[in-house]
Amino acid sequence: MLRLLAEATGARNVVELGTSNGYSGLWFSLALSKTGGHLTTFDIDKGRFEMARDNFRKAGVDGLVAQVLGDAHKEVARLKDPIDLLFIDADKQGYLDYFTKLLPLVRPGGLIVAHNMASPPPDPAFVKAITTNPELETLLVNMESMGLGITLKKR
Repeated sequence: MLRLLAEATGARNVVELGTSNGYSGLWFSLALSKTGGHLTTFDIDKGRFEMARDNFRKAGVDGLVAQVLGDAHKEVARLKDPIDLLFIDADKQGYLDYFTKLLPLVRPGGLIVAHNMASPPPDPAFVKAITTNPELETLLVNMESMGLGITLKKR
């Protein structure tokens, strides 16, 4: 689904919060290899950062990926370019903070995809923010298991 969303929107600038082992980043990279884009991905854990780096290298997509090691709550302040697709998959209690900081950078027509919208449950304030903002349209998918929130920033 991540590859399809990135490719369908013609995403050239994807930002991922929570790299983990690089699995999601690999799917984004498949799309970005077709759209001519790049992925900036953040993780606070050095072990996961290194595992993802190795996985990106083995898959031959490391040239499409900029990894940032550190606290994304602080590091995202360095982002300035418009974001085509924002993927939030880090600390669940931090979703609202990430959303608040990065929504101004998400381009009109861009997507915000939030993972784990059912289990564990996200902060109710985050759910309210993505479902009541008149500039956004949100769809919750696969809520029987982990859940995915897909939010479109209206044009």
